[in-house]
Amino acid sequence: MKPLNELSASAAATAIKTGEITSVALVSACLERISSREHDVGAWQYLDPDLALDQARTCDSRDAVGLLHGVPIAVKDIIDTQDMPTAHGSPIYEGNRTAWSASCVTLMQEAGAVIMGKSVTTEFAAFTPGRTANPHNLAHTPGGSSSGSAAAVADFMVPMGFATQTAASIIRPAAFCGVVGYKPSYGNFSLAGIKTFAHSLDTLGIITRTLEDAALARAALLGTLPALPSETAIEGLRIGFCRTPQWAEADLATHNALENAAHALEIAGAIVNDVDLSSEFADLVNVQQTVMAFEGARNYAFEHLVHADRLSKRLVEIIDQGRMCSFDTYTKAKHQAESCYRLLNSVFDEYDLLLTPSASGAAPKGLDATGNPIFSRMWTLLHVPTVTIPVSRASNGLPIGAQLVARFQMDDRLLKMAQSVTNALASS
Repeated sequence: MKPLNELSASAAATAIKTGEITSVALVSACLERISSREHDVGAWQYLDPDLALDQARTCDSRDAVGLLHGVPIAVKDIIDTQDMPTAHGSPIYEGNRTAWSASCVTLMQEAGAVIMGKSVTTEFAAFTPGRTANPHNLAHTPGGSSSGSAAAVADFMVPMGFATQTAASIIRPAAFCGVVGYKPSYGNFSLAGIKTFAHSLDTLGIITRTLEDAALARAALLGTLPALPSETAIEGLRIGFCRTPQWAEADLATHNALENAAHALEIAGAIVNDVDLSSEFADLVNVQQTVMAFEGARNYAFEHLVHADRLSKRLVEIIDQGRMCSFDTYTKAKHQAESCYRLLNSVFDEYDLLLTPSASGAAPKGLDATGNPIFSRMWTLLHVPTVTIPVSRASNGLPIGAQLVARFQMDDRLLKMAQSVTNALASS
C-alpha cells in the first residue's frame, strides 16, 4: 500500500470501511506530511491538529457512514466553518468566527469527512495572493484563488480540497499544481455560507488527485451515486479541439501539449475535429470581466466603504471599475453571455466534449501573482461544467493541464468522459 497520506480519497474511504486502516492513522499521516512541508509550501491558513484527530477518533468509534467516512478534506478560507476562523484572505477578517458552517462543509461532515483545516485563499478569492508556493517548484506560483487547496492536494497533505471559481480559481491552480480540478455546472452546489465575489459566476468545486475522487465529492454533496468508476468508451467519442479566440495567449509548450493530446485521442479511436467558435465568442473574456467587476463592486460594498484602506490596490481597482460600469452595460454583457450560451448548445449537438487549454502555460515564476486566468473566464461565464487533467510537463518540469468542457448539466458524463480521456492519454 502507498503511504497513507498518498492514498486517494476513494481508496482511503474503502480501506477505512473495511478496517484495513483507521481514520486516525490516515489523518496522522497527513499531519506528518504537513509538519514536514508546510513551512515551505504554506498551504494552510488555519490548522488545529488536535481538532482533526478528535474528528478522526469519532469516526473510528462508530460504523462507517457516508461516502467519505474518516477522509480528511481542506476547506478554502472563504467558506464558513463553525469551529474554525474564516479570514477570507484579508486582515479585515482575521480571527473571524461564525456560529455556523457552510452547507458544503456540513454535507461533507454528514458524509463522514474530517474537516482538516482552512486552506489559503487569495484576498477575497480575487487576485492578491497569500503565502502559498507551488509544491513542484517553490519559486513558482500555485495559481489562485484556490491556492492552498491545490498545493495541499498536490503535495499529499490531504486527498481533496474545496475550491471556488469566479474566473479561473479552480481550473488554473489545479493545472499549475498537476492535479484534477472540477468546476461543476453553475448552481449545482450550494453557496450558502460562502462569501461570493460575483453571484452569477461563483461556483463551488473540488480539487483532487483523481477523477474518481471528484465524482465521489460530487455525489457526497448532492446525495447521489458516484459517476465513476464506469466510464464512456473512447472509441467514437466526439471531441472538439477548441483552441478558443485566446489561443495566441498560450505558450508553445501548451500548444504542443494540447495538439499532442488531440492526436493521441484520435489514434485511440475518438473522433477529433477542430472547433472554431463564432465571432460572438471573441469578446467573452471582456464580458466576464464586466460581470465580475459589476457584481464584485456591489458584493464588497461594505469592505470598500468601511475598510478601503485595508484592501489591496488590485481589489480596489476592480471595485472602482465595477462602480463605474453602468447597469445598462452590465445587462448587455449578461445578454451577450446568454446568446453565446445558446450558440454553445448547438456546438454540443455536434460534440460530446471540448478539449481546450487550462491555462496559458505552466505556473509562472514568482509568488506576487497567480497567473493569467484567460482560458477559464469564458467557460465560467457560460456556466458549463469543466475539468482539468494533467497531460504534460513544460521544459522546467512543471505540469501542464488540459481542460475538458461539456454541455450544461452533463457533469456526470463529463467526469466519465474525462476518465476515458485520461486512460487513453496514459496508454498513448
